[in-house]
Amino acid sequence: QFPFGRRLPCDIYWHGVSFHDNNIFSGQVNKFPGMMETVRKITLSRAMRTMQDLFPVEYNFYPRSWILPEELPLFVAEVQMMRDSNPSWKPTFIVKPDGGCQGDGIYLIKNPSDIRLTGSIQIRPAVVQEYICKPLLVDKLKFDIRLYVLLKSLEPLEIYIAKDGLSRFCTEPYQEPTLKNLHQVFMHLTNYSLNIHSGNFIHSDSANTGSKRTFSSILCRLSSRGADVKKLWSDIISLVIKTIIALTPELKVYYQSDIPAGRPGPTCFQILGFDILLMKNLKPILLEVNANPSMRIEHEQELSPGVFENVPSPVDEEVKVAVIRDTLRLVDPQKKKRKDTQCLPSQPPSAILCCRCPSWEQTPGASEARLEPDASPSPEAALPSLCLKQVFPKYAKQFSYLRLVDRVAALFIRFLGVKGTTKLGPTGFRTFIRNCKLSNSNFSMAAVDILYIDITRRWNSMGIDHKESGMCLQAFVEAFFCLAQKKYKSLPLHEQVASLIELCECRLAALHRAVPASGTA
Repeated sequence: QFPFGRRLPCDIYWHGVSFHDNNIFSGQVNKFPGMMETVRKITLSRAMRTMQDLFPVEYNFYPRSWILPEELPLFVAEVQMMRDSNPSWKPTFIVKPDGGCQGDGIYLIKNPSDIRLTGSIQIRPAVVQEYICKPLLVDKLKFDIRLYVLLKSLEPLEIYIAKDGLSRFCTEPYQEPTLKNLHQVFMHLTNYSLNIHSGNFIHSDSANTGSKRTFSSILCRLSSRGADVKKLWSDIISLVIKTIIALTPELKVYYQSDIPAGRPGPTCFQILGFDILLMKNLKPILLEVNANPSMRIEHEQELSPGVFENVPSPVDEEVKVAVIRDTLRLVDPQKKKRKDTQCLPSQPPSAILCCRCPSWEQTPGASEARLEPDASPSPEAALPSLCLKQVFPKYAKQFSYLRLVDRVAALFIRFLGVKGTTKLGPTGFRTFIRNCKLSNSNFSMAAVDILYIDITRRWNSMGIDHKESGMCLQAFVEAFFCLAQKKYKSLPLHEQVASLIELCECRLAALHRAVPASGTA
C-alpha cells in the first residue's frame, strides 16, 4: 500500500473506488475509466431501454423504468393509459435515487402522485421502476442474489462469472405490497446494509442458514424441490452477457478518452456486483450493477451498547476470497514477464513490484510453472479449480447479433476527432454524414444541422454532463436510430439500425481504400 503516493511502477494497481491516476503508463488496473458513471441507475436504465427498443424480448429481464424528473409526465400518462386498458392492474413502483447506494433514499409507491416532489428530486434525480410483487421466497422471506462478474477485457470482450454468490435476505416475512406495508423496508428491501439493523437479522456460520447465505445453498434447495437449476444458471449467464453488451458502448467512449489508442497506458479489468432477483417462476430480474461491490469478509457485532467488534463472516469469506484469488490468477502479470525475463539477467531487489501475485498459470490445475530454470514448482497445483467461469467469448456466437450499439459507438468514436474527448462537435457530425453519404435531396445538410442541434440541446438540458459541449454517445445513438428509420421505413427497428450500420461501414471502408490511391496518384 502507498498511502502517501507511489514511487515505483506496479504490475497490478488495485484501486479502491475509481480508475483515475494520471501516472499509470503500464500494468493492469482493477477499474475501467467511466465504469462508476456507466452503471449509475439512470445511465444503466437508458442503456437497457435502448436495447429494449432494439430487442424487446431479449431484454425483458429489466423492469420497465422512467427517469425523474424529466419523464414524470410520461410516467403519469403511461400508468394512466395502462390502468384504463386494464382496470384490474394494481401496480407498485419503487423509486431509487440515481447516486444512491445501500438502500439510501429508496421508497415504494402505489400511485405516481405519491412521488416526493420536493427540491431533492431536482438536485438528486431518480429512477422509478415497476416493483416485482411476486418474488421467489425462501423460508417466507424475500431475497436477492449478489453475483460477482469479472470484466477481464473490453476489446476483445472477455467476461467471467463466479460459480457462487451471496443470497441476501429480508428480515420480515414477505407480503405483497399494500398501502399499510409499503414503508416496511425489512420486508421489501433486500439491502444488507439496511437489514443488518433489524432485530431479526441472523449472523450464521453456516452457508445455508441465516440472513446471508451462499447462492449455491439456495440452488441445492431448489434442486431438491425439482427445479431446473441448469436452466436457471443459463438464464443468469444470458442476463449477465446481455447487460455487459448494453454497457460496453459507453465504456468504450470513456476508455478511448482516458487511454487513447497509440499512447502508452495500462490495461483494465474490473469485478462487478450484479444484483439479481428471482421471480416465483425462477425468471431472473436485474436490479442493478455495482461498480464497487463490497469485498469485506467480516461484519460488525455489538458486544455492548456502543461497543463493536469485527467478526469474521464465513459465508463472505467462502465466496469473496475465491473471487479475488481467481481474478489475480486470470490477470497474472508474471505470465508475460516469464517470457520476457528468461533471456535477461535477474532484476535487483530495488525493482520488486509493489503489487505482485504468484506465478500461477492460467490453466487450473497446472502442475508446474517456472519463472527461471531453477524455479520451484508453482503453487497452482495446490489451489482449487477456478471459481470464475468464462462465458464470453465462449458463448459469443449466441449473442453477437445484439452488439449493434457497439458498432454505432465505433462510428461515434471514429468521428470524435480530438483524442481525449467524449462528445461529438457539429463538424464531426457533418463529416460523419458526408463520409457515409447519408444526405440527399430529402435530407439536406441544413436538416442535418437541425437534427444535431435539436437532439444535442435536449440531451444537454437533461444535465447529463456539462463539462464538454457537444453530442454525447446516447444523443448520437438517438440521431442514428432516427436516420435509420428515415432510410428504411418498412423494417423493424433492429433491422433498420443494422442496415444503416452496414451501409456506413461499407462506405467508410470504400473511402479508406480510395484515400491512399488518390494520395499516390
